Amino acid sequence: MSLEIENNQTLQKEVPVREYIKKVLELIEKDEVTDEEAKWITKQTVDNFREHVNPGFLEYRKTVTQGGQFAAVEWTDEGNCFKDVNGKKYIDCLGGFGIYNVGHRNPKVIKAVTDQLKRQALHSQDLLDPLRAVLAKILADITPGDLKYSFFTNSGTESVEAALKLAKMYSERSTFISTTRAFHGKSLGSLSGTAKGVFRKPFLPLIPGFRHVPFGDIDMMRKTFETCRLVGEDVAAVILEPIQGEGGIILPPEGYLKQVRELCDQYGALLIFDEVQTGMGRTGKMFAAELYDVVPDILCLAKAFGGGVMPAGAVVAKEKVFKSWFPNPFMHTTTFGGNPLACAAAIATIDILLEEKLPERAAEVGKYFLQGLKDAAKGHEDKVLEIRGIGLMIGIEFHKDEVGYEVSKAMFDKGILVAGTLVNSKTIRIEPPLTISYEEVNEVIRVFKEVLPNVKIK
Repeated sequence: MSLEIENNQTLQKEVPVREYIKKVLELIEKDEVTDEEAKWITKQTVDNFREHVNPGFLEYRKTVTQGGQFAAVEWTDEGNCFKDVNGKKYIDCLGGFGIYNVGHRNPKVIKAVTDQLKRQALHSQDLLDPLRAVLAKILADITPGDLKYSFFTNSGTESVEAALKLAKMYSERSTFISTTRAFHGKSLGSLSGTAKGVFRKPFLPLIPGFRHVPFGDIDMMRKTFETCRLVGEDVAAVILEPIQGEGGIILPPEGYLKQVRELCDQYGALLIFDEVQTGMGRTGKMFAAELYDVVPDILCLAKAFGGGVMPAGAVVAKEKVFKSWFPNPFMHTTTFGGNPLACAAAIATIDILLEEKLPERAAEVGKYFLQGLKDAAKGHEDKVLEIRGIGLMIGIEFHKDEVGYEVSKAMFDKGILVAGTLVNSKTIRIEPPLTISYEEVNEVIRVFKEVLPNVKIK
């Protein structure tokens, strides 16, 4: 094939791609789209999910699709709500699985990120970047106890990976204790700590050395520590969510976390708190560790850490733990973790949480929300098993998965977004922005009360 023919064929492929890209960029530029454009966007979204992303999503997200042909396609967001491409407004009670603690597109976070973008988007990787240093200092100031040094990541699973590596380097032990119904992420290390078999089985064997015990069972935790020592496999660390999120919003028994802390101290193991979902004010405190007056050795953050604007996460550790990385800071690195835009977003997020007292507000509004949902469920005990939670981290557990799906679908149709948890599909979560208004809370309660009687039990 001659070079001229090859170049012509390449050009023929590039022309329609360039035209397609141009149309998409023009749509991105628009504040509003026409009905015709909305139909085009919807069709492209559904078709391309089916052909180029993963057709499974069209089935899995059944509450937002119709027969795999039409889908609610999100387009804009602001405050505590978002709109689909057709302009329908939804109150967001999923919150991106806990991302939007300070609301959607909080102006202060947007300003911090755009101000930084005007100056520098990403760091050189070689010079010292100031916002990383400043953010690490802020975290040392606001985290409980003597947590001091930070490593920045892009996501929750990366934060957990970093925590596991820190723990291994601290003692050179390789045994970890996790719990049933735990969710710590899906990369191989964090997946080893995650409990749900359907996520684990295709990738076995995972990282060796992980033991799972029932969450809340301190006796089994103690026996596992004892057994590991007897067989020469001393525990490096226990990794826990202080409140299990994906497990179905499971609160720990009274005194449990303190007892786990005592066991770790007794056996020379570290305590890792995965606060990817519970952190940044969600539970009524800045960190759930404060609810239970327990200081972990390593704290994992992500989700809301970037203010709902930038992907951002962090691992904060005590000096005695972190110093194993002092001699060689390149033992664990990430190209984009701690980049200037993410750090600017996180700094602004922390400022908003403190200035507007959003953790305290989450406690107050959450108490009202929880009671309202319980009141709405009265008389429907055959469908609703339990409503539980703390702060604005609430779970509604049904007797059957199918009931939860029907409630989620009916609420979505009426403009309320909720969704099930990944490990416990009978439970739907209520995790709205911490800025949600009482008026919006009342609307969610009203809709929940309205749809319950219409859900049929099969």
